Amino acid sequence: MNRGLSRRHFLLSLAASGIASAAAPAFAEAPTRSLRPFARGDKRAGPAPDSPEELIAKARLGDGIVGYAVLSATTGQLLESHRGTLGLPPASVAKSLTASYGLDVLGPDYRFSTELWTTGAIVGGELRGDLVLVGGGDPTLDTDGLATLARSLEEVGIKSITGRFIVDGGVLPYAPVIDTEQPVHVAYNPAVAGINLNYNRVSFEWERKGEGYEVSMDAPSMAGRQGVRMAHMEVADRNGPIYTYEDLNGRDEWSVAKHALGKGGSRWLPVRKPELYVGEVFQALAGSHGLQLPEPVIEHGVETVDFIGRVESEPLHVVLKDMLKYSTNLTAELVGLTATRKRLGHALSIKHSAEEMNTWARESMGLTHVAMVDHSGLGGDSRVAAADVASAVLQAERRLNLKPLMKPITVLDNRGRPVKNATLEVHAKTGTLNFVSGLAGYVDQPSGEGLVFAIFCGDVPRRDAIPIEQRERPPGMMEWNTRAKMLQQDLIRRWGHLFPDGKGPEAVAASSVIPTMQTSSGSLEAAEASAP
Repeated sequence: MNRGLSRRHFLLSLAASGIASAAAPAFAEAPTRSLRPFARGDKRAGPAPDSPEELIAKARLGDGIVGYAVLSATTGQLLESHRGTLGLPPASVAKSLTASYGLDVLGPDYRFSTELWTTGAIVGGELRGDLVLVGGGDPTLDTDGLATLARSLEEVGIKSITGRFIVDGGVLPYAPVIDTEQPVHVAYNPAVAGINLNYNRVSFEWERKGEGYEVSMDAPSMAGRQGVRMAHMEVADRNGPIYTYEDLNGRDEWSVAKHALGKGGSRWLPVRKPELYVGEVFQALAGSHGLQLPEPVIEHGVETVDFIGRVESEPLHVVLKDMLKYSTNLTAELVGLTATRKRLGHALSIKHSAEEMNTWARESMGLTHVAMVDHSGLGGDSRVAAADVASAVLQAERRLNLKPLMKPITVLDNRGRPVKNATLEVHAKTGTLNFVSGLAGYVDQPSGEGLVFAIFCGDVPRRDAIPIEQRERPPGMMEWNTRAKMLQQDLIRRWGHLFPDGKGPEAVAASSVIPTMQTSSGSLEAAEASAP
């Protein structure tokens, strides 16, 4: 088994999945076909692309609901929409809003930090007091970063301590899961706290030995793996469920059905006790430098005396680019909670913080249809409108430089194949939950002009009918989401055909313009209603 692990591997193995929906009155729409004639010899000449209704019907999404809006990146003009003011679950497209929240409130150069302090003096190599590991909400802290911090103990000459080893993750509120409606074992739904490690995941590995299995629960690093005691796995001889979890005797107690293991393998499991997880790994790392620490204890708000050292994250804009690329739910929640703490001086819970982000979106961006219940989009009860998200993405680029942080999206043809020498460049955030698919971002045209868009699809009744134990890979989900993604591609190609210069037909009224950085609500319905 590979005993080391790269940071890229950490991120690549993260993903989000889950959903929901609502209903809203229909509004008049912007034009569905361009009124601008094509010049003779124009490569775009020929049959006009299918109408939105034809494309939606072709996608065969069942009882799903589709809402989208596309704007001119230059003017903010609403070029085309379909149920653009309808509230739908955004899935991980929500992270684009969270990224904007973090950039606006914290700034692109903000760095998270994790620090070591003492409550007493160091005399002759002896720390006469407690050693305190203080979290700063860093979503990217890994075993290697913690090892760097452990080396600072040796650098200041600490060889023994008389007091306790304290872990303080109280800077942010604790939550045992991000979303209570996910399967117990999925690694994309870990606990959240003010101090976190390895995206709050533990590596479960197994290998058949005779009639039984050798198992381990580890915190991987580039140099190797640190075993942990706070997470324990038992192999059980049962038909199902495959995994069970119990908070027992102060640790994460897992069991796995023997028949599901095969010869050997590994997978990530979520950590439910982040502070204890960090404490045990740091204790082992300190031991490798000759310092035997007592068992970690969890305590918040300890009055400290002397600073020992710190490790910092990359600047926020780097952290957010990784988040948008790999869709890390924990990063989104910690960025959102940290931004709320700066705005209010405290963050009481994920939901409380999401409500504050909603307030920020209404006040700073003039959004009207935004009701997030978390910062990652994992919770299926969140609602946004496509026109609002498109407006937010446009404003975030103008004011916060969001576009360079978005992931490149390959343009596909109507058979799902990459378009050779594609003239459109797309940078966007994807979102996938069970029977929910979203995409929002930017389209660059050969003309140098651009479009901004948001597309949401969701079949909430179908998702709600899935038993919770099947929500990791429910039947029919992959096929449905593939059709939803093809609809998104069809719409992008349509817009590239209809709006090659980033502008709509002259018939679109001047009032069909999305507001920019307004502080009052309204006008999104008006924008759609005033369109022909």
